[in-house]
Amino acid sequence: MAAGEVGARGARRLLLQPRLILFGDSITEFSFQENGWGASLAHRLARKCDVLNRGFSGYNTRWAKIVLPRLIHKDSSAENTLAVTVFFGANDSALKDLNPKQHVPLDEYADNLKSMIQHLKSVDIAEDKIILVTPPPLHETGWGKECIAKGEKLNRLNATTGEYAKACVKIARDCGTEVVDLWTLMQKNNQDFSCYLSDGLHLSGEGNNFLANQLWSVLERRTSALPLLLPYWRDVDHLHPEASLLESPHE
Repeated sequence: MAAGEVGARGARRLLLQPRLILFGDSITEFSFQENGWGASLAHRLARKCDVLNRGFSGYNTRWAKIVLPRLIHKDSSAENTLAVTVFFGANDSALKDLNPKQHVPLDEYADNLKSMIQHLKSVDIAEDKIILVTPPPLHETGWGKECIAKGEKLNRLNATTGEYAKACVKIARDCGTEVVDLWTLMQKNNQDFSCYLSDGLHLSGEGNNFLANQLWSVLERRTSALPLLLPYWRDVDHLHPEASLLESPHE
């Protein structure tokens, strides 16, 4: 095989490496911080899959629906996307009277999730590659302290967040996508979930680990057969390093 042909095949393989896209609000944006859930997934998928952080602090589904087509479209190698997490609701569920800018009515929230699923399907990302994540439960005491420090009143309630989580689960079932019901899982058996949250709203180190494990239970079966992007150093042919590095280690 000519060196140029080998190089072309290798370059294309690098370009078309599988990828996991994390789309969401601040809980996603912060996921690549130390001990974050996104960083954990990236570590587990190192040299097999690119993990892309597309989190936008403060965003709700109204704004997410607008920006999604700019982020994922047919010209962005959507066919090579392993999965997309869609993780919104913590801002949508803000109380209308106290946080009208971020608040999104429940029915609109559900419609926005449907719209985003439809867009992903339109660029050939099938339902089984879409993973909805509900907002986590809200610890009102913890978040209330944050609000008071800013001179504000408590602008979210756990019961209200729960209604958005239920809507998210229903949309996933209706549309045939995967779902991680974080709101329910973190409160299973009426356990104290405050340890999962750093400020009553965002995830703590323990919460990040919890979410990473929940997502990994969905992703592991899809990624277990992925080959390494390039061979281990011991497998590199010292006589022909260029060709051996560009060839798939499993070809």
